Parts: sequence; C-alpha cells; structure tokens
Amino acid sequence: MAAGNSKLAVFASIAANLGIATLKFIAAFFTGSSAMLSEGIHSLIDTTNGLLLLLGLKKSRARADKLHPFGHGKELYFWSFVVAIMIFALGGGVAIYEGIKHMLAEHDEFHMTRRMLLWNYGVLAGGLLFEGISLWIAWKEFRKTHPEGFIDALRKSKDAVSIAVIVENAAAVLGLLIAAAGVTLTYYFQNPLFDGLASVLIGLLLTWVAYFMAKETKHLLIGESADDTTIARIEEVLRAYPQIEAFGNIKTMHMGPNDIMLGANINFRDELTIRQIEPIVQEIKQKIVDANPDIKHIYIETGNYRP
Repeated sequence: MAAGNSKLAVFASIAANLGIATLKFIAAFFTGSSAMLSEGIHSLIDTTNGLLLLLGLKKSRARADKLHPFGHGKELYFWSFVVAIMIFALGGGVAIYEGIKHMLAEHDEFHMTRRMLLWNYGVLAGGLLFEGISLWIAWKEFRKTHPEGFIDALRKSKDAVSIAVIVENAAAVLGLLIAAAGVTLTYYFQNPLFDGLASVLIGLLLTWVAYFMAKETKHLLIGESADDTTIARIEEVLRAYPQIEAFGNIKTMHMGPNDIMLGANINFRDELTIRQIEPIVQEIKQKIVDANPDIKHIYIETGNYRP
C-alpha cells in the first residue's frame, strides 16, 4: 500500500475511533457497563495509535542523511511496534483488569433496565457502522496493491501501517460483537458476571492483536528479506546475460514498505575486461529496478564467486 493510501486508511480509522470512543464512554457512564467501558478505552487507544502511525508515516519520508544513509523508512516499523505495545499494555491489560474487577465486585442491588440495554445497543450499532466503514476503506486501499488472497497478502505485506489499521479495525468489530453479547446476557439473566466476562474476552482479543502486530513488526525491524517473487525476478534478470558465468549470495532487506536494499555476487567470464563489465553492471541494475521499482539500493560485487 502506498503511503498516500495508508494515510487515507489511518485518517478514516482515527475519525471513526474518536467518535465511537465518545459514544462508548457516555454509554458506560449512564449504564455502568464494564464491557462498554473497556470498549471505550479500546477506541480511545486506537485513536492514539492512529496518531502514532501518522507520525511514523511523516518521519519515514525524511530524507537520508549522514546518520541515516539509507533513509528513515524503518520509522514506520518502530512506531507500529510502539502501537503493538500500547494495545497490549493499555488495551488488553486495562480491559482484563476492569473485567475481573467487575466480576469480583458485589452487585447486591444490580438491575439492568430496558433503557440501559437500548443505550448500549444504540452505541454498539453506531460503533459497528463506523468501524465497518473504516475497515472497508482500509481493506479497499490495501487490495489496490495486494490483489491476491487477502490473508496471504496480509502476512506477506511489508507495510506495517496497513497491517495495523486492518487488524485493529477487524478486532474493533469483533470486540463490539463480544460487548453486545455480554450486554445481552447481562440483561437477560440480570447478572453482571457476563458483562465482566465480555470485558475479559475483549482484553484477551486485544492481547492477541498486540502479539500478532509485534511479531510481524519485529521481523521488519530486524531486517526482513524481499519476497520470493522479487528474488526470482532478480535471478531471471541475471540469467539472461551470457557474460555471467555464475551468480549468487543474493541478499535483500526491506528498509521500508517500498524501499529494498539488494546485494549480490556476480562472476563474469574471464575474457571480459573491467571496461566491458562496468556498462553491463549498470544495465543489470537498471533492469532490476525496472522489474521492481521498490529496489532502491543495489550493490553488486564482482569476483571469483563460485556457487
């Protein structure tokens, strides 16, 4: 997903979460629902996370300098990792704590009225509408650059921002459904235990989301290679040159979602001179970039490489 598309998805997510968080907190205040309070915290954290992702997008576009000669593309991965930590600590942790506290508290005179139920249903319905629209926008933008199977594309994508937005919004929709189930059971049985249990389940969901995002972002932070298709195209370019006797040790690393560094060893035929090799190397670099414009840094070492 290009930076512009990612930004659109993030803005849509921020707008949806900010409005929904306000509604959820109002409903939690009037109904005393623990699940609704957890959902409000969830949406508020998602709003903050969206702002952090925007910060990462802005910083990642900074020009390369002496201290960062390959640019600042990995700023996206760093801030996405921070978002994962926030989801775990402030989202999952607080939701689980609130749920357990609600389950252990005494509710001698508990009674959920039909009015309270309708309050919760109204906010949850509004939340599902806004979160659904936000998820649809993020999914639509993601599919523009990843037309293949959605799950595989999500796993293979190097765009941590698009992963964060889609996974967060999907979790938000699922969390709203859990909250709706908790509120319904609480009203039907007039037992607040179900409300607290829903809060705990929302917390566990957020914990899993944080784990998934941290795992995916970790690989990108420490240096993840390009996909097999990209490497296959590089090898195809090199095999097309009869002047090349052998090549190998192809190494790639994502410096950002659309910024790949490539290194390779090439052994040219012995009868070629340096003056003959230099234009061939420049031609090879250009063809590799033509095959994948995301390859921004190419380092080719010529010598006595043997496979």
